[in-house]
Amino acid sequence: MPGLPARTTHDVRGLEDVEWTPVSPKLIPAHYLVTVITVGIVTAVLSVPLILMLTGVWPAYPAWLAWALPAVMLAWGVLEMILVPRRVRAMGYAERDDDFLFKSGLWFRRVLAVPYGRLQYLDVKEGPVQRRFGIRSLELQTASASTNATIEGIPVEDSERLRDALMARGQARLAGL
Repeated sequence: MPGLPARTTHDVRGLEDVEWTPVSPKLIPAHYLVTVITVGIVTAVLSVPLILMLTGVWPAYPAWLAWALPAVMLAWGVLEMILVPRRVRAMGYAERDDDFLFKSGLWFRRVLAVPYGRLQYLDVKEGPVQRRFGIRSLELQTASASTNATIEGIPVEDSERLRDALMARGQARLAGL
């Protein structure tokens, strides 16, 4: 089917035979942009004591702390930028006969299984950064807060189809209860 990303397999224990649909690779530059903006704003705020210390307004402020606050934030930002591609490649979803699966995580892998009959609400969201990169988020809600999930990086052309297909399966399963 045109527009759908290639299906891949992933070595999640017990789910070796599941064909995972990866999220859009456009999620990588979207996360980069959000990270740069976030790190920039927080670093600017954390640099205020350094600026006040260097200009002599707050000379008693510990120099090591004034330099450490923005440095730690910048180091966190660099680490975040390094990990973004791997995190996005670790994300995927699968539509099975009875449930919808979503996987994520590098070190702490998580596979969320949502039975179609438990779906109560599906929402397609698109913020300004997502709109810029042609992706959307799909929010799945059930009666249990622990099984709610937001799947980022769904291509625009697939998000409506996926929402409608999941809701139709959910209604069919709910009617069969």
